[in-house]
Amino acid sequence: MALETILIFIPACFALNMAFGPNNLLSMTVMAASGRLVAFAGMIAIAALGLGALLMASEMMFSLIKWIGVLYLLWIGFKLIRSRADVTAPDVSSGNGNVLKTYLRQEFFVASGNPKAILIFTAFFPQFIQQDAYWQSFATLGAIFLLLEVVAITVYAFIGSRLSGLMRNARALKRVNRISGSMMMAFGVMLAFARRPA
Repeated sequence: MALETILIFIPACFALNMAFGPNNLLSMTVMAASGRLVAFAGMIAIAALGLGALLMASEMMFSLIKWIGVLYLLWIGFKLIRSRADVTAPDVSSGNGNVLKTYLRQEFFVASGNPKAILIFTAFFPQFIQQDAYWQSFATLGAIFLLLEVVAITVYAFIGSRLSGLMRNARALKRVNRISGSMMMAFGVMLAFARRPA
């Protein structure tokens, strides 16, 4: 790929990575965000194989994935709002496999349940694909996207760690849970109104 193409792609892509959305909201409190990377890697592979075009062309497929995402976001939001303020929240780094598995699964399903993510790979990526090196171009763009996603996860996790003092106060934690849950549900409602590109 031409260097100038990559230099245009990187800042545009990073803006998408940093855009505040449901996964970035999760990474403010959840460090196990690699589930999202697995979902995005799968979506990039799907888009590269041309199945992303099917999602764009099929109203039924788009609607199915969209409503799964809507219901999942609403469910997570409801659970956060109703959750008890546990000031001894488990640390995923302590080796608690069940907690880590839950966070990984949550990140994976939030990412894969949002059709807008795969539409990024089917509508945004093609603008930078070099037709005579299709697979190499897609692999390069995909690797850059995932690397920038790691940077975005780190930034949001750092912001979350700066707010960790709040997490030791039961009343403040309950408020954070309610705000986060409400935002998750708001993302779900916004996703419900997402339209398939013409």
